[in-house]
Amino acid sequence: MKSGIKNSSDFLFIYEAIQCNPNGDPDQENKPRMDYDTKTNLVTDTRVKRFIRDYLKSTSEDEVIFVDMEGNSKVSVDSKLRAVVKRLVENKGEIEKAFSENSESLQIFKDIIEKEKDADAVWKLITDKKFKHKEVNYELLAYLVKEKFIDIRMFGSAFAVGGFTKAYTGPIQLNWGYSFNEVELMDSSTIVTIMNDDSSTFGKDYRVHYSLLGFNGTINAPAAKSTGLTDDDVTIFRKAIWESIPASPTRSKLNQYPKLYLEIVYNEGVSNGQFGDLRNFVETSPKEGVTSKQVRKFKELNIDLDALKKLIAENKGADKKIKEVILTTSADFDFSL
Repeated sequence: MKSGIKNSSDFLFIYEAIQCNPNGDPDQENKPRMDYDTKTNLVTDTRVKRFIRDYLKSTSEDEVIFVDMEGNSKVSVDSKLRAVVKRLVENKGEIEKAFSENSESLQIFKDIIEKEKDADAVWKLITDKKFKHKEVNYELLAYLVKEKFIDIRMFGSAFAVGGFTKAYTGPIQLNWGYSFNEVELMDSSTIVTIMNDDSSTFGKDYRVHYSLLGFNGTINAPAAKSTGLTDDDVTIFRKAIWESIPASPTRSKLNQYPKLYLEIVYNEGVSNGQFGDLRNFVETSPKEGVTSKQVRKFKELNIDLDALKKLIAENKGADKKIKEVILTTSADFDFSL
């Protein structure tokens, strides 16, 4: 198995939402999530992780997305895990790989396969609460997470299926995102009634005019030890968070584009959160002649990242906290280090 990451990181991710619904609140007629007192648009970390999972599912042939959807329904943990275990049972070479570090567990699993013959019967036996060899299940689960389920390696998950009961804390986590600008919902006269193809019911199409959303996140090296998050996985994550949002094909999610991804990679042994929430180093204001209520485009906002640039300059070096900075910006985002 590949070795896990050795350096923790904190990252800042900014994207824009134009005349769309970044994250509907099902308890509020699916209106965009808002703090109405401050006119702040909100987006959950779950929404962004869903973008990433959908992207990975559509672009990767080798990895399996564990927390998956079929239409609007979540695929059950039982069915997803069962399908992967059944494929493994039918592949002798993979069985050897799964238990390569424990010959005793390997022999136990081989004996089970020899006795039961059928993959479904093997699954039924090892998920029976009376199954005595729990260590076999935990080794098998650890292998599947580290070799098959890239979203668990990133975000973690909890398993509670028969003989498989374990929680993995994801090394990659995000806070809820919030808008840097005051956000206005589109006037009621522009809200149209739409048909929902899945349930054949009608609903309102609520949207924001313009929202510049920021997220603070962490990549934690100690947590990566249990899920097996690798440097290659982190590279995939950086690509996925940047490309996944504009790739979303749904009608309400069109017109969302990444603006900045900045990741502070710490020197080995330095923990997350050295500088707090990186969004605190971002200042925005409407440009001259534009009121907060009138903002409709990215170019109508002033973005000041001087405080963040200074922070990085003062703390980067072999004998300081920051090892390196990973930076990606859109063509119209004027920022460099």
